[in-house]
Amino acid sequence: MKRVVLFLITNLAVMIVLGLVLSILMSVFGISNRSLGGILMISTVFGFGGAFISLFMSKWMAKKSTGAYVIEQPRNEIEHWLMTTVARQAEQVGIKMPEVAIYDSPEMNAFATGPSKNNSLVAVSTGLMHNMTRDEAEAVLAHEVSHVANGDMVTLTLIQGVVNTFVIFISKVLAGIVDNFLNSDEEGENSGGSWTYFIFDMIFQVIFGILASVVVAYFSRKREFAADSGAAQLVGAHKMRAALERLRNNHESQLEGSMMAFGIASGKSIADMFASHPPLEQRINALK
Repeated sequence: MKRVVLFLITNLAVMIVLGLVLSILMSVFGISNRSLGGILMISTVFGFGGAFISLFMSKWMAKKSTGAYVIEQPRNEIEHWLMTTVARQAEQVGIKMPEVAIYDSPEMNAFATGPSKNNSLVAVSTGLMHNMTRDEAEAVLAHEVSHVANGDMVTLTLIQGVVNTFVIFISKVLAGIVDNFLNSDEEGENSGGSWTYFIFDMIFQVIFGILASVVVAYFSRKREFAADSGAAQLVGAHKMRAALERLRNNHESQLEGSMMAFGIASGKSIADMFASHPPLEQRINALK
């Protein structure tokens, strides 16, 4: 329930901010929201704006939604090991030390998030620390640090922004065409203002949104292979393979959104093309 409320409040705030920005821009440039230029501006502001606001809020959202505890002064040997391991790996790849956190969950998982390479968070679950060996946990941390070093958070945000913009733009244009066709005999009907326009706009956004998620998932899987390869270079391919082998007996992931995309393990998907992570067997074989 906490995650749902946080999600709704955050998205409402984002919509209000983007709406204000859009109103100002359209007023300054004198663009109508019914022209192609206006539709493109709406699509771009909401497409990229939502993606980048989510990116800049990602660390805060991750901490709040998972209840992660950020380690500032290690309280025990495990926290000290986590801090020193991440610090060493960050130095190896040439990035600023990420924040390191632990969150309570039975699943073996970890994730990286943050708006940039030098402003990031690496978090691990209690289930991972309890069920993996130090070598396996070290490989998982190297995988997450590689995500940060590769700039994957920004890369996928840009990809998400592009596909969001296309989804919104194409949906609104097609909805306008359908609306004009259905209401062509009605006098005084303005395209973009009828109930048929809004209904078809929503329908097209759902359809194209599903198709767009395939594109985003494809790039996400590519970044997973790259992060596995980066971890293999940092700690050795044998440790990364051992960590992936251990994940065969994992609980289903409870992470959501971008945290799932940059986690070591993903949830179940109805089809491989919608999955944010490649199958474990493919990832293990790639490391061989």
